[in-house]
Amino acid sequence: MVRRWSVAALAALCGVLIAAARFGDGAPGTAALLLALFLVLAFVLSPLVFPRAAAADDRPVVYWRPGCVFCLRLRARLGPDADRLRWVDIWQDPSAAAAVREITGGDETVPTVVIGGRGHVNPDPSWLRDQIVPTTPSQA
Repeated sequence: MVRRWSVAALAALCGVLIAAARFGDGAPGTAALLLALFLVLAFVLSPLVFPRAAAADDRPVVYWRPGCVFCLRLRARLGPDADRLRWVDIWQDPSAAAAVREITGGDETVPTVVIGGRGHVNPDPSWLRDQIVPTTPSQA
């Protein structure tokens, strides 16, 4: 559990230390701004940004881990469509980490997406959106 939050906690701690130093130098406005920026960074790097993993269902699975910039990119580019996927943290689920190692040939490269039984390592977000968003028939 600690490992999942380590990157976010480090960002928050750095922000507090830098803000304290700026406050001590007599720049409270700069200190507040830097603290706010580091706390936003800590939130973005935390597991809170990703949807919680639900029970196994027929949705495509995205294996991810906290602090992964490629996972953050995928999550951000999918926007609200990310809820159409089942997000599984490989640091929280050892069987998920094993599944990723099997797909990638021994590495824990994330994001790894499984759609229809086929694994895709670090897929393009627009390609993934095309796979998960149902197309509407064109109206004539």
